[in-house]
Amino acid sequence: MSRHSIRRLLVGLCILTAASQAATAVALAVPADQHRATYTAARALHPQTLSDLTTAMKGEGFAYASYDLYGAQADREGHPAVGKLFRTTAQTELNEHLHEAATLAGVAGTDAANLRQAINGETYEHQVMYRAFADQARKDGDLEAAKLFSEIAADEGRHRDAYRAALTVVTTGHGAIPAPPKADMVPVSAGLPKVQAARTKANLDTAMHGEALAHANYMLFAAHAEQAGNPALARLFEGTAGVELHEHFAGEAVLAGLVRTTKENLRTAVTGEHHEATNLYPGFAERATAVGDTAAVGYFRDTAADEAKHAAAFQQALNQLH
Repeated sequence: MSRHSIRRLLVGLCILTAASQAATAVALAVPADQHRATYTAARALHPQTLSDLTTAMKGEGFAYASYDLYGAQADREGHPAVGKLFRTTAQTELNEHLHEAATLAGVAGTDAANLRQAINGETYEHQVMYRAFADQARKDGDLEAAKLFSEIAADEGRHRDAYRAALTVVTTGHGAIPAPPKADMVPVSAGLPKVQAARTKANLDTAMHGEALAHANYMLFAAHAEQAGNPALARLFEGTAGVELHEHFAGEAVLAGLVRTTKENLRTAVTGEHHEATNLYPGFAERATAVGDTAAVGYFRDTAADEAKHAAAFQQALNQLH
Protein backbone atom coordinates (compact mmCIF):
# COMPACT_ATOMS: atom_id res chain seq x y z
CA MET A 1 0.00 0.00 0.00
CA SER A 2 2.55 2.46 -0.77
CA ARG A 3 5.20 4.30 -2.91
CA HIS A 4 8.87 8.73 -4.80
CA SER A 5 12.68 11.64 -2.84
CA ILE A 6 11.09 11.73 0.73
CA ARG A 7 7.98 10.05 -0.52
CA ARG A 8 9.89 7.31 -2.24
CA LEU A 9 11.74 6.47 0.94
CA LEU A 10 8.51 6.30 2.90
CA VAL A 11 6.96 4.10 0.27
CA GLY A 12 9.88 1.76 0.27
CA LEU A 13 9.56 1.35 4.01
CA CYS A 14 5.86 0.70 3.70
CA ILE A 15 6.42 -1.88 1.02
CA LEU A 16 8.92 -3.76 3.13
CA THR A 17 6.49 -3.57 6.00
CA ALA A 18 3.77 -5.07 3.86
CA ALA A 19 6.05 -7.93 2.97
CA SER A 20 6.67 -8.60 6.63
CA GLN A 21 2.97 -8.55 7.37
CA ALA A 22 2.15 -11.07 4.71
CA ALA A 23 4.86 -13.43 5.83
CA THR A 24 3.33 -14.24 9.19
CA ALA A 25 -0.24 -15.06 8.55
CA VAL A 26 -0.36 -16.24 4.99
CA ALA A 27 0.80 -19.65 6.02
CA LEU A 28 -2.46 -20.14 7.86
CA ALA A 29 -4.46 -19.80 4.66
CA VAL A 30 -2.80 -22.56 2.65
CA PRO A 31 -4.26 -26.08 2.54
CA ALA A 32 -2.10 -28.73 4.16
CA ASP A 33 -2.35 -30.94 1.08
CA GLN A 34 -1.04 -28.28 -1.27
CA HIS A 35 0.92 -29.98 -4.05
CA ARG A 36 3.53 -27.30 -4.60
CA ALA A 37 6.90 -27.27 -2.90
CA THR A 38 7.08 -25.83 0.60
CA TYR A 39 9.88 -23.30 0.94
CA THR A 40 11.73 -22.81 4.19
CA ALA A 41 11.90 -19.22 5.39
CA ALA A 42 15.38 -17.78 5.11
CA ARG A 43 16.92 -16.03 8.11
CA ALA A 44 18.92 -13.60 5.99
CA LEU A 45 17.83 -12.78 2.47
CA HIS A 46 19.80 -10.50 0.20
CA PRO A 47 18.05 -7.09 0.04
CA GLN A 48 17.44 -7.50 -3.70
CA THR A 49 15.79 -10.86 -3.14
CA LEU A 50 13.59 -9.39 -0.44
CA SER A 51 12.67 -6.54 -2.76
CA ASP A 52 11.79 -8.99 -5.53
CA LEU A 53 9.68 -11.07 -3.15
CA THR A 54 7.85 -7.91 -2.11
CA THR A 55 7.18 -7.08 -5.76
CA ALA A 56 5.89 -10.61 -6.24
CA MET A 57 3.50 -10.27 -3.29
CA LYS A 58 2.14 -6.99 -4.59
CA GLY A 59 1.58 -8.50 -8.03
CA GLU A 60 -0.05 -11.64 -6.73
CA GLY A 61 -2.36 -9.66 -4.45
CA PHE A 62 -3.39 -7.44 -7.35
CA ALA A 63 -3.98 -10.48 -9.57
CA TYR A 64 -6.22 -12.02 -6.92
CA ALA A 65 -8.39 -8.91 -6.62
CA SER A 66 -8.52 -8.30 -10.39
CA TYR A 67 -9.32 -11.89 -11.35
CA ASP A 68 -12.12 -11.98 -8.79
CA LEU A 69 -13.72 -9.00 -10.56
CA TYR A 70 -13.05 -10.53 -13.98
CA GLY A 71 -14.78 -13.71 -12.84
CA ALA A 72 -17.88 -11.77 -11.81
CA GLN A 73 -17.94 -10.04 -15.20
CA ALA A 74 -17.68 -13.40 -17.00
CA ASP A 75 -20.65 -14.65 -14.99
CA ARG A 76 -22.66 -11.57 -15.98
CA GLU A 77 -21.89 -12.24 -19.64
CA GLY A 78 -23.00 -15.87 -19.37
CA HIS A 79 -19.55 -17.48 -19.34
CA PRO A 80 -19.58 -19.49 -16.08
CA ALA A 81 -16.60 -21.66 -17.05
CA VAL A 82 -14.47 -18.57 -17.62
CA GLY A 83 -15.72 -17.11 -14.35
CA LYS A 84 -14.64 -20.27 -12.56
CA LEU A 85 -11.24 -20.18 -14.26
CA PHE A 86 -10.66 -16.61 -13.10
CA ARG A 87 -11.69 -17.39 -9.52
CA THR A 88 -9.64 -20.57 -9.32
CA THR A 89 -6.58 -18.77 -10.62
CA ALA A 90 -7.20 -15.92 -8.18
CA GLN A 91 -7.07 -18.37 -5.29
CA THR A 92 -3.80 -19.83 -6.55
CA GLU A 93 -2.26 -16.37 -6.74
CA LEU A 94 -3.31 -15.60 -3.18
CA ASN A 95 -3.09 -18.90 -1.33
CA GLU A 96 -0.05 -20.36 -3.04
CA HIS A 97 2.12 -17.71 -4.66
CA LEU A 98 1.61 -14.96 -2.10
CA HIS A 99 1.95 -17.44 0.75
CA GLU A 100 5.20 -18.88 -0.55
CA ALA A 101 6.75 -15.47 -1.15
CA ALA A 102 5.78 -14.41 2.35
CA THR A 103 7.22 -17.56 3.86
CA LEU A 104 10.50 -16.92 2.11
CA ALA A 105 10.53 -13.34 3.39
CA GLY A 106 10.72 -14.98 6.81
CA VAL A 107 9.20 -12.18 8.92
CA ALA A 108 6.68 -13.52 11.43
CA GLY A 109 4.96 -10.94 13.58
CA THR A 110 3.07 -11.03 16.82
CA ASP A 111 -0.33 -9.37 16.99
CA ALA A 112 1.36 -6.28 18.40
CA ALA A 113 3.97 -6.25 15.64
CA ASN A 114 1.30 -6.70 12.98
CA LEU A 115 -0.67 -3.80 14.44
CA ARG A 116 2.38 -1.55 14.46
CA GLN A 117 3.09 -2.38 10.85
CA ALA A 118 -0.53 -1.75 9.90
CA ILE A 119 -0.45 1.58 11.74
CA ASN A 120 2.65 2.63 9.80
CA GLY A 121 1.04 1.76 6.47
CA GLU A 122 -2.27 3.44 7.26
CA THR A 123 -0.48 6.55 8.54
CA TYR A 124 1.51 6.87 5.33
CA GLU A 125 -1.59 6.51 3.19
CA HIS A 126 -3.61 8.90 5.33
CA GLN A 127 -1.00 11.63 5.68
CA VAL A 128 1.06 11.34 2.50
CA MET A 129 -0.01 9.12 -0.36
CA TYR A 130 -3.72 9.71 -0.79
CA ARG A 131 -3.52 13.42 0.04
CA ALA A 132 -0.85 13.82 -2.65
CA PHE A 133 -2.88 11.78 -5.12
CA ALA A 134 -5.97 13.91 -4.41
CA ASP A 135 -4.04 17.15 -4.91
CA GLN A 136 -2.53 15.91 -8.17
CA ALA A 137 -5.88 14.68 -9.51
CA ARG A 138 -7.46 18.04 -8.65
CA LYS A 139 -4.71 19.89 -10.53
CA ASP A 140 -5.12 17.55 -13.49
CA GLY A 141 -8.88 18.06 -13.63
CA ASP A 142 -9.83 14.56 -12.51
CA LEU A 143 -12.21 15.78 -9.83
CA GLU A 144 -13.98 12.47 -9.29
CA ALA A 145 -10.66 10.81 -8.55
CA ALA A 146 -9.64 13.68 -6.28
CA LYS A 147 -12.83 13.17 -4.28
CA LEU A 148 -12.29 9.43 -3.99
CA PHE A 149 -8.65 9.80 -2.95
CA SER A 150 -9.66 12.31 -0.26
CA GLU A 151 -12.36 9.99 1.04
CA ILE A 152 -9.96 7.07 1.20
CA ALA A 153 -7.37 9.21 2.99
CA ALA A 154 -9.97 9.90 5.67
CA ASP A 155 -10.83 6.20 5.90
CA GLU A 156 -7.18 5.28 6.35
CA GLY A 157 -6.93 7.76 9.20
CA ARG A 158 -9.82 6.03 10.93
CA HIS A 159 -8.20 2.65 10.32
CA ARG A 160 -4.98 3.93 11.87
CA ASP A 161 -6.82 5.21 14.93
CA ALA A 162 -8.64 1.90 15.39
CA TYR A 163 -5.39 -0.01 15.12
CA ARG A 164 -3.75 2.32 17.63
CA ALA A 165 -6.56 1.66 20.08
CA ALA A 166 -6.26 -2.08 19.47
CA LEU A 167 -2.51 -1.92 20.07
CA THR A 168 -3.08 -0.33 23.44
CA VAL A 169 -5.42 -3.18 24.36
CA VAL A 170 -3.00 -5.83 23.12
CA THR A 171 0.01 -4.37 24.92
CA THR A 172 -1.68 -3.39 28.20
CA GLY A 173 -4.45 -5.94 28.54
CA HIS A 174 -6.94 -3.15 29.30
CA GLY A 175 -9.85 -1.84 27.27
CA ALA A 176 -11.72 -3.25 24.30
CA ILE A 177 -10.73 -3.82 20.68
CA PRO A 178 -12.67 -1.36 18.45
CA ALA A 179 -15.58 -2.71 16.44
CA PRO A 180 -14.69 -3.57 12.84
CA PRO A 181 -15.62 -1.13 10.07
CA LYS A 182 -18.20 -2.14 7.47
CA ALA A 183 -17.46 -1.75 3.79
CA ASP A 184 -19.76 0.25 1.54
CA MET A 185 -19.76 -2.30 -1.27
CA VAL A 186 -18.92 -0.72 -4.63
CA PRO A 187 -20.24 -2.63 -7.67
CA VAL A 188 -17.70 -2.99 -10.48
CA SER A 189 -18.85 -3.70 -14.01
CA ALA A 190 -17.21 -3.34 -17.39
CA GLY A 191 -16.44 0.23 -18.37
CA LEU A 192 -13.87 2.64 -19.74
CA PRO A 193 -11.61 4.76 -17.50
CA LYS A 194 -13.35 7.73 -15.91
CA VAL A 195 -10.13 9.73 -15.58
CA GLN A 196 -8.08 11.51 -18.24
CA ALA A 197 -4.64 12.40 -16.88
CA ALA A 198 -1.82 9.88 -17.21
CA ARG A 199 -0.70 10.82 -13.69
CA THR A 200 -4.10 10.00 -12.25
CA LYS A 201 -4.16 6.68 -14.06
CA ALA A 202 -0.71 5.83 -12.68
CA ASN A 203 -1.77 6.83 -9.17
CA LEU A 204 -4.87 4.67 -9.41
CA ASP A 205 -2.68 1.72 -10.40
CA THR A 206 -0.39 2.33 -7.44
CA ALA A 207 -3.36 2.66 -5.12
CA MET A 208 -5.06 -0.50 -6.36
CA HIS A 209 -1.92 -2.55 -5.88
CA GLY A 210 -1.64 -1.16 -2.36
CA GLU A 211 -5.26 -1.83 -1.43
CA ALA A 212 -5.14 -5.37 -2.83
CA LEU A 213 -2.04 -6.16 -0.80
CA ALA A 214 -3.52 -4.56 2.30
CA HIS A 215 -6.60 -6.73 1.98
CA ALA A 216 -4.44 -9.85 1.74
CA ASN A 217 -2.23 -8.79 4.66
CA TYR A 218 -5.12 -7.96 6.97
CA MET A 219 -6.87 -11.25 6.28
CA LEU A 220 -3.64 -12.99 7.16
CA PHE A 221 -3.28 -10.93 10.33
CA ALA A 222 -6.84 -11.89 11.17
CA ALA A 223 -5.96 -15.57 10.88
CA HIS A 224 -2.96 -15.01 13.15
CA ALA A 225 -5.07 -13.17 15.73
CA GLU A 226 -7.69 -15.91 15.67
CA GLN A 227 -5.05 -18.55 16.26
CA ALA A 228 -3.56 -16.46 19.06
CA GLY A 229 -6.91 -16.38 20.84
CA ASN A 230 -7.92 -12.82 20.01
CA PRO A 231 -11.14 -13.06 17.96
CA ALA A 232 -12.02 -9.38 18.46
CA LEU A 233 -8.74 -8.34 16.83
CA ALA A 234 -9.35 -10.88 14.07
CA ARG A 235 -12.73 -9.26 13.37
CA LEU A 236 -11.10 -5.80 13.26
CA PHE A 237 -8.55 -6.96 10.72
CA GLU A 238 -11.21 -8.75 8.67
CA GLY A 239 -13.52 -5.74 8.62
CA THR A 240 -10.72 -3.42 7.55
CA ALA A 241 -9.66 -5.90 4.88
CA GLY A 242 -13.19 -5.82 3.51
CA VAL A 243 -13.09 -2.02 3.25
CA GLU A 244 -9.75 -2.13 1.45
CA LEU A 245 -11.01 -4.62 -1.15
CA HIS A 246 -14.73 -4.06 -1.61
CA GLU A 247 -14.78 -0.29 -1.14
CA HIS A 248 -11.34 1.21 -1.84
CA PHE A 249 -10.00 -1.19 -4.48
CA ALA A 250 -13.42 -1.46 -6.11
CA GLY A 251 -13.93 2.31 -6.23
CA GLU A 252 -10.50 2.79 -7.76
CA ALA A 253 -11.17 -0.04 -10.24
CA VAL A 254 -14.30 1.72 -11.46
CA LEU A 255 -12.41 4.98 -12.10
CA ALA A 256 -9.49 3.13 -13.72
CA GLY A 257 -11.74 1.10 -16.02
CA LEU A 258 -10.05 -2.05 -14.74
CA VAL A 259 -12.84 -4.39 -15.83
CA ARG A 260 -13.74 -4.61 -19.51
CA THR A 261 -15.53 -7.29 -21.52
CA THR A 262 -14.58 -10.89 -20.79
CA LYS A 263 -12.61 -11.13 -24.02
CA GLU A 264 -10.63 -8.03 -23.11
CA ASN A 265 -10.11 -9.27 -19.55
CA LEU A 266 -8.77 -12.56 -20.86
CA ARG A 267 -6.38 -10.74 -23.18
CA THR A 268 -5.16 -8.65 -20.26
CA ALA A 269 -4.67 -11.77 -18.15
CA VAL A 270 -2.77 -13.58 -20.91
CA THR A 271 -0.43 -10.62 -21.35
CA GLY A 272 0.21 -10.30 -17.63
CA GLU A 273 0.78 -13.99 -16.99
CA HIS A 274 3.05 -14.28 -20.03
CA HIS A 275 5.14 -11.34 -18.80
CA GLU A 276 5.50 -12.91 -15.36
CA ALA A 277 6.36 -16.32 -16.82
CA THR A 278 8.95 -15.15 -19.35
CA ASN A 279 10.41 -11.95 -17.90
CA LEU A 280 9.53 -11.04 -14.33
CA TYR A 281 10.03 -14.26 -12.41
CA PRO A 282 12.96 -15.55 -14.50
CA GLY A 283 14.67 -12.22 -13.87
CA PHE A 284 14.04 -12.56 -10.15
CA ALA A 285 15.40 -16.12 -10.25
CA GLU A 286 18.56 -14.96 -12.03
CA ARG A 287 19.21 -12.28 -9.39
CA ALA A 288 18.54 -14.71 -6.55
CA THR A 289 20.95 -17.20 -8.12
CA ALA A 290 23.65 -14.54 -8.28
CA VAL A 291 23.43 -13.88 -4.52
CA GLY A 292 22.98 -17.51 -3.45
CA ASP A 293 19.35 -17.36 -2.28
CA THR A 294 18.62 -20.89 -3.52
CA ALA A 295 15.20 -21.32 -1.94
CA ALA A 296 14.04 -18.10 -3.59
CA VAL A 297 15.42 -19.35 -6.91
CA GLY A 298 13.20 -22.41 -6.62
CA TYR A 299 10.18 -20.31 -5.74
CA PHE A 300 10.66 -17.88 -8.61
CA ARG A 301 11.17 -20.67 -11.14
CA ASP A 302 8.19 -22.68 -9.93
CA THR A 303 5.98 -19.61 -9.95
CA ALA A 304 7.10 -18.74 -13.48
CA ALA A 305 6.05 -22.23 -14.55
CA ASP A 306 2.67 -21.76 -12.89
CA GLU A 307 2.14 -18.42 -14.60
CA ALA A 308 2.92 -20.01 -17.98
CA LYS A 309 0.17 -22.54 -17.32
CA HIS A 310 -2.20 -19.74 -16.34
CA ALA A 311 -1.40 -17.87 -19.55
CA ALA A 312 -2.10 -21.00 -21.59
CA ALA A 313 -5.40 -21.64 -19.79
CA PHE A 314 -6.55 -18.06 -20.30
CA GLN A 315 -5.53 -18.19 -23.98
CA GLN A 316 -7.49 -21.39 -24.45
CA ALA A 317 -10.55 -19.81 -22.85
CA LEU A 318 -10.16 -16.78 -25.10
CA ASN A 319 -9.90 -18.96 -28.19
CA GLN A 320 -13.11 -20.75 -27.26
CA LEU A 321 -14.98 -17.45 -27.00
CA HIS A 322 -14.22 -16.51 -30.60
